[in-house]
Amino acid sequence: MFRSLRRMLCGGAAALLLPLGAGAQTALAADAALAADAVHATDAVVADAGAGYWHTSGRQILDAAGQPVRIAGINWFGFETGNHVVHGLWSRDYKSMIDQMRSLGYNTIRIPYSDDLFKAATVPDSIDFSSGKNADLQGLNSLQILDRIVSYAGQDGLKVILDRHRPDSGGQSALWYTAAVPESTWITNLKAMATRYKGQDTVVGIDLHNEPHDPACWGCGDTATDWRLAAQRAGNAVLSVNPDLLVLVEGVQSFNGVSGWWGGNLMGVGQYPVQLNVANRVVYSAHDYATSVAQQSWFSDPAFPANMPGIWDKYWGYIFKQNIAPVWVGEFGTTLQSTVDQKWLAALVSYLRPTSTYGADSFHWTFWSWNPNSGDTGGILKDDWQTVDTVKDGYLASVKAPGFPGTGGGGGGGGTASCTAVYTVSSDWGGGFNAEVKVTNTGTTAIGSWKVAWTWSGAQRVTSMWNASYTQSGATVTAVNASHNGAVAAGASASFGFGGAPGGGGAPSVSCTAA
Repeated sequence: MFRSLRRMLCGGAAALLLPLGAGAQTALAADAALAADAVHATDAVVADAGAGYWHTSGRQILDAAGQPVRIAGINWFGFETGNHVVHGLWSRDYKSMIDQMRSLGYNTIRIPYSDDLFKAATVPDSIDFSSGKNADLQGLNSLQILDRIVSYAGQDGLKVILDRHRPDSGGQSALWYTAAVPESTWITNLKAMATRYKGQDTVVGIDLHNEPHDPACWGCGDTATDWRLAAQRAGNAVLSVNPDLLVLVEGVQSFNGVSGWWGGNLMGVGQYPVQLNVANRVVYSAHDYATSVAQQSWFSDPAFPANMPGIWDKYWGYIFKQNIAPVWVGEFGTTLQSTVDQKWLAALVSYLRPTSTYGADSFHWTFWSWNPNSGDTGGILKDDWQTVDTVKDGYLASVKAPGFPGTGGGGGGGGTASCTAVYTVSSDWGGGFNAEVKVTNTGTTAIGSWKVAWTWSGAQRVTSMWNASYTQSGATVTAVNASHNGAVAAGASASFGFGGAPGGGGAPSVSCTAA
């Protein structure tokens, strides 16, 4: 009801290129007790957090050593569609896309799939093998390709959450089962997926079913429609074969007559929590969207966007604020084409709690989506499957978080450290402009940090910057990597963007220093 199919190929919904307002990334006004609980670990500890399997403690997710971690990730869809593989491999090598995700500061990939992956006749299509692209995927079935993606993500220091998105590639279902895919098949396949990655701690959890909606209920007691009871049955089945996994449980659409986004209503958790046989494994997941997906009453409230924190508190935020369990916003996205959507995204990012203020004592998230071919949201990538929408990505800068220890094999050993930087003006409206700088590791070894500098010939000044920090002295600007994108594998790239004023600035020459 509330959303169109976000899987259609989109001819191009380019984001409105506007500089971020000064208040776009402001911190959530939280009570003093919550602020006092913020994680103020040393940089060394934060950089190392995330190793091993994870578990919950109150509203936080902790790694194997008990250190808090923050999921700050991206959705990469395709396995749930008729292609039976992540999209974009018709344009690029899968490793280059995972490298780019990491370089932008995303530390987790949510990968949707359907139960079709377990059918013997399922084969992937639309993969380009020319010029050596995706060479190690040739001849593999869909599950084997998923294995390769998980393996490489782990090498790069990213975690993976598997999302049972649909019973089959034909479309979304309101309930976790259909006539063709009964509950028994759903549970059998969830157990098979959990078993497949047992001992591979790159996969930290399974999202049991995407966006349950009416007639799905929460706490009504009818085993045919009560999603909370179904989640307990499925969660216990998963944990019976792989007790180390997190079990991620989405909301429903309606509770006690109050309706919201599909999968976004967790109002029933307070009265009817999900109870599993293994303690400290439940993470609740909400989905939230803007007007490019569908209209909701709160968007036309005269108080918008100041009304939104109260809306989020009611539907799912209270779970975190009352220390019941961690909350992960598994999907949120927008084309950013309307002012309402821009205000919504800025408000939501603020509500999710900036990492610089709260560390991992924050809401978790995976943005929808990496893919540009999401019909009603677009993606972080533009339609060429290469270029980053730096404005959309920039909104997320304050809630990104450090990556996790990799499993090795992605970066190479000793050698020379060097880099180059390319400066591109993405938009210029006379009174100001936006630009992107792409830093590429041209050396033979991974680098841990980078610094770029340039000197303008005019009076331009930086007005805002994302995914890097900067200083400006006269016409000379020096930009240094953010904590999440300093590490760049040999041959890989990282990017940052900024707004400047006045407009009319040509692209200066840029120097790059790597360490």
